Amino acid sequence: MASFVDRMIGAAKLDVNIYEEVEADTSATGQAMTVVVLTAVSAGVGQFASEGIPGLIGGIIGQLVAWFVWAFAAYIIGTKLLPEPGTSSNMGELLRTIGFASSPGILLVVALAPMAMMPNLAGIALTVLLALGIWIWQLVAWVVAVRQALDYTSTGRAIAVCVLSFIVYIVALVAVIVVLAILLVALGIAAGAAGGMG
Repeated sequence: MASFVDRMIGAAKLDVNIYEEVEADTSATGQAMTVVVLTAVSAGVGQFASEGIPGLIGGIIGQLVAWFVWAFAAYIIGTKLLPEPGTSSNMGELLRTIGFASSPGILLVVALAPMAMMPNLAGIALTVLLALGIWIWQLVAWVVAVRQALDYTSTGRAIAVCVLSFIVYIVALVAVIVVLAILLVALGIAAGAAGGMG
């Protein structure tokens, strides 16, 4: 059995054996969550600079919610809507494989280096290109994770599950943003009305 770090490296290398290992290891869910948190912290370094601790904590919570929503959507779509004859999976398997598929995201902190060293258009462009490359790498890892967790023989089907899961995630995200905006407006109106009464 590979160590935690070896699992992260193997997942980043798209090693199907690592994905099969974490899929089967029910004790690895905490490790998968740790990968998601480490990725969120890495991505949140830039947010921390502009928003402080609340931005960093919000980013970590957001990443954990996104991980869960994405895994849940992939589970429902992959096992109920688009199963193959050999598909056999559960929510835990998808949480573990998708969590470890986030491993390349730890390099997002490195993507910030060009912008920090060259605070000009070239530095910003290089940071954006590096971040885009890492994001694409993560997407490929997610496809491998979904393919392995759902016991698919078709990579195309795994891509379809990932695309549909992403759409579900975006719809859920927009719904949460709209609800929060409505609550904030309502609170602002209520605070304004209470302030006007005094």
